Amino acid sequence: MSRPVTAKHRKSSLEELGDFTTTIRVIPISLMAIVVGVISSYVAWFLLKLIGLFTNLFYYQRLSVSFVSPAGNHLGVYAILVPVVGSLIVGLMARYGSERIRGHGIPEAIESILMNGSRVHPRLAILKPLSAAISIGSGGPFGAEGPIIMTGGAFGSMISQFFHFTSLERRTLLVAGASAGMSATFAAPLASVLIAVELLLFEWKPRTAIPAALASATACVVRRYLLGLGPLFPVPAHPAFIGPEGLGGCVIAGLAAGGVSVLLTLGVYAAEDLFQKLPIHWMWWPAIGGVFVGLGGLIFPQALGVGYDTIGTLLQGNAPLKIFAGVLIVKSAIWIISLGSGTSGGVLAPLLMMGAALGGLQGRLLPQFGQGFWPLVSMGAILGGTMRSPFTGIVFALELTHDFNMLLPLLVASFLAHMFTVLTLKRSILTEKISRRGYHLSREYSLDPLEILFVREVMRTNIVVLPANGTLEEARELIRSNERPQGQHLASNCLGCLKKCKAWPL
Repeated sequence: MSRPVTAKHRKSSLEELGDFTTTIRVIPISLMAIVVGVISSYVAWFLLKLIGLFTNLFYYQRLSVSFVSPAGNHLGVYAILVPVVGSLIVGLMARYGSERIRGHGIPEAIESILMNGSRVHPRLAILKPLSAAISIGSGGPFGAEGPIIMTGGAFGSMISQFFHFTSLERRTLLVAGASAGMSATFAAPLASVLIAVELLLFEWKPRTAIPAALASATACVVRRYLLGLGPLFPVPAHPAFIGPEGLGGCVIAGLAAGGVSVLLTLGVYAAEDLFQKLPIHWMWWPAIGGVFVGLGGLIFPQALGVGYDTIGTLLQGNAPLKIFAGVLIVKSAIWIISLGSGTSGGVLAPLLMMGAALGGLQGRLLPQFGQGFWPLVSMGAILGGTMRSPFTGIVFALELTHDFNMLLPLLVASFLAHMFTVLTLKRSILTEKISRRGYHLSREYSLDPLEILFVREVMRTNIVVLPANGTLEEARELIRSNERPQGQHLASNCLGCLKKCKAWPL
């Protein structure tokens, strides 16, 4: 028998509820996330050294782990063969090692979270950084951050599997490793947490955000001893206030970045569709993409490799016009083709470079606020548009340059680029790949309506009651005479039942 709910019971139930559902379990998970942050820092350091090793081997035929650009090689026309050889090796590794090394890392991390219970095979933790280092070291126009994010996440997942953690805890440590890997690469701890929230966690709760933040902070501290401090791309000082004229320019820059983001996204998947029509095994696709990378490198050598030095030059704002145009045209083309071919590499560094080049071209027409102003604005905007992560784009640009006067221009441009892509494309460059594998991912965060509604707001209180000892005639009269919606609904149901029941003829 049910008992009436008293005021005492209601008070007891309310005392059990709080702002968050996080339990004390977050403490051991956070401690484990700090360990994952240290491991991910060394993963980032190792991958960057590995890229340097393969770059020196492929382009300069020497044993060295120094981080150098392929642009200074003296191979001449033979440089075309280098990306082909590197891509062929990656294709073989993908076919006979693990197909999951293909791609740029973030969609694979998302897929592991959504479809695989945040489980990552240990083999991936070895093959992913190795394949990325070969791909980038042989001239692939990619960044190191995507593979580092995936590899850091793989170590977080493996640790959680070893300790038999729950699916949620595995996801937390996977994301913590991914966030730490990005933090160690770019010395951008806050942006690394934001990208974890906007792209990987699919929630904003202390149980997952706190471990991710601690792992990211730990990785940034360890980076100080391995790779040095930021900013990664120092820029000249810019004014704190740019006025209506400058904000109008930010509107133009944001919409232009949104348009380029759309073209890049459509281009990558158009290239992927073309490769899928080839009558050969996908293992050979990266080598075909490598041919185009080699030709592009012959035309514009700065398009090869990670290109951190080129990004720094573009942000200084004093590069010649041919550098801006070369990056925007050649780098974009070979990046689209190579990524569509299914090779291994990240997307953040190429997007930074292409955004800075776009801003450099626009800066020749827009109002001047110092060297590198428009390259920096467009760099953040193209991240916000292409990855549909405007907060990450804003904070990332600020942490890479330490120019916090750029907050307002970046805010306007990044969200306008985000708006442009949201209205013109159903999915981003990251989620389109997941959709093509048969899964839909919603990027909108909202409260469950059942968590913010009272029962009294949705229940019916004006109801029709039939007495237990009433006669059939009284029930029939009550139903027929009642005009309330609930009574009418009850009437239709009851009369239908009575007509079917031979024992109670009407």
